[in-house]
Amino acid sequence: MAEISSFEKELNESGKIIYTNVGVSMMPLLREGRDVMIIERLDEKPKKLSAVLFVRKGVSGRGRYVVHRVVKIKKNDEYFIAGDNDAFGETVRGEDILGVLTGVIRNGKPLNFKSFRYKCYIHLWCAPYRFRFFCLRVVRGTKAFFAAVRQKISGK
Repeated sequence: MAEISSFEKELNESGKIIYTNVGVSMMPLLREGRDVMIIERLDEKPKKLSAVLFVRKGVSGRGRYVVHRVVKIKKNDEYFIAGDNDAFGETVRGEDILGVLTGVIRNGKPLNFKSFRYKCYIHLWCAPYRFRFFCLRVVRGTKAFFAAVRQKISGK
């Protein structure tokens, strides 16, 4: 029988996890080490554009917990998921999704997921994920090119 993690145990017992963000894949929504996430147990299928907690299975079979956004709902209980700051996505099975991000606390104040600003962010940056992937690849490729040129010029 598979061992239940403390995240899964907490979700099963209290229905909620309150945790500080680690990583930059969900920037600018979640800032590493500064924002607090509120994740609630998923009792129904996730909706498009919701941020979800899922288990990313590794080669060793051990899982890694990740919060990314559902950008497309596929057939057969599969979801195409990507971080808001990622240039690539991945397909995740519905059984690997544990919870949904229901709140973010920044500087001691909750972010309003119903605000006009948040809705603009969702519909202009997150929803057109192919455009976002293209933009991020161009920006990162340009930065890498100029870093290589700078390094070549400086002789290092």
